[in-house]
Amino acid sequence: MAFRPPRGEDARVAPLMGSNPLILLVDDEPHALAAMRMALEDEFDIATAPSAEEGLKILEDQWVQVVISDQRMPGMTGVSFLTQVRERWPETVRIILTGYTDASAMVAAINEAGIHQFLTKPWIPDQLVMAARSAARLFHLARENERLALEMRFLNSTVENRLEKRRRALREGMGFETILRSPSSPINAVVSAARQFASFDVPVLLTGEPGTGKAQLARAMHYGSLRSDRPFHEFNLQGVPDDLAAIELFGAKRGVSAGNTARIGLAQKADRGTLYLGAIDSASPALQMALMRMLSSGAFSPVGGQETLTTNLRLIAGSHRDLKGLVAEGRFRADLYYALSAGEIAVPPLRARRGDVAILAQSLLAELSAQHGKPVHDIEPAALEFLENYDWPGNLRELSNEVLRMLVFAQGRVLGAELISRPILQAPPAEGGADRSAEAVLTADGTLKDRVELIEMRILRETLTRQRWNKSRAAAELGLSRVGLRAKLDRYGIADPAGRLAAEEEED
Repeated sequence: MAFRPPRGEDARVAPLMGSNPLILLVDDEPHALAAMRMALEDEFDIATAPSAEEGLKILEDQWVQVVISDQRMPGMTGVSFLTQVRERWPETVRIILTGYTDASAMVAAINEAGIHQFLTKPWIPDQLVMAARSAARLFHLARENERLALEMRFLNSTVENRLEKRRRALREGMGFETILRSPSSPINAVVSAARQFASFDVPVLLTGEPGTGKAQLARAMHYGSLRSDRPFHEFNLQGVPDDLAAIELFGAKRGVSAGNTARIGLAQKADRGTLYLGAIDSASPALQMALMRMLSSGAFSPVGGQETLTTNLRLIAGSHRDLKGLVAEGRFRADLYYALSAGEIAVPPLRARRGDVAILAQSLLAELSAQHGKPVHDIEPAALEFLENYDWPGNLRELSNEVLRMLVFAQGRVLGAELISRPILQAPPAEGGADRSAEAVLTADGTLKDRVELIEMRILRETLTRQRWNKSRAAAELGLSRVGLRAKLDRYGIADPAGRLAAEEEED
């Protein structure tokens, strides 16, 4: 591991080669500091501070690799403290302890302090140790990246390409830390199970609706496994013809594929690495047989060839449908199902992760804003409320599309609720999920008056939101007088969630 020589304001004392990583613990409660020290001191060198101010003094003198800070402290909060750490010592990995699950506070922590991970209180010793290990490894990889950048000047072009791929992987971050979630998210149990399976060299089956992030989870499992220094490939079988899928997976002899050249398949490219095969429920019987042969013996044959090749890959498969049900119907091989499901993990849909929507939307906004060069940096709380209330049948892909659409039409640096698509704005607030259309109202039981009033209430709420709660413009669009509109709002109990007094301040 290489260390940058201290210089200027950053002239802290670097640790000796071979020493344990130094972790700074910041908490105003002495018993909490003592408990964290006891959990971590076997693997790490520990420094403690009873306040953020004392923590900054230690950081000025010591080469700290990881900071674990409580959020609620007298004086400077944990987010404010870690924001300063990010500005002055950006290489130091930052972890925060919090007993709160407020989505806006966590979004602020991501944007302001660059938090690597949240840990909820009361924390579990094993989770604390795993978080510290992950953070120390991330610090090590970042420093290794710096060393590789220097070495690239003296290497030939072939080695430069390999190092560039490694540097790209380091920059993008391929591990479990890329799966954004709140401390109380149901995806936490999924990530925990995936971590366990990652270290065991067995096939894993990921089930869940399209767009729930199964490929991202498979990639994280690869980079959390002993095969992490080997290639990771992914291929989705959905809608791919059987012959093309076979060529893509197993390769083809010369003259079979386009270009009249031999083609190497993913089974060979992923040798000693990992292959994620999405939508395996759509595999044909012939392809299922070939996959079963590869899983059982590692053997496969290129399309159009007679020879047998071998591979030592790890297969992670994804399925949108219940494979066990397909086996019962005779549409999927039972032996392949049981070979794939040595480990089986169900990935929940986005509608079951409402507490994660705000964090995911903010992260998508940052990514899309940088990608398209449009400086929009935040989403209004009222807009986040609408997004969290929606059922998201398209899951992460639909959320990404919606944030992109809002970004396209944004006129300022903050995304407001008026930019949200109408089906989302018209969805009523409900803990159990949002109703995307009026069809349920049209077919439900109840009097005509009750059902019409329900539709009317949704239209009023959606129109006011699009008009930023300007009652004059909303009344004009709906063909109502302002007095009539106000009467309907009072009747249905509709109020501006932002608390703006638009009735007196709006422009005609």
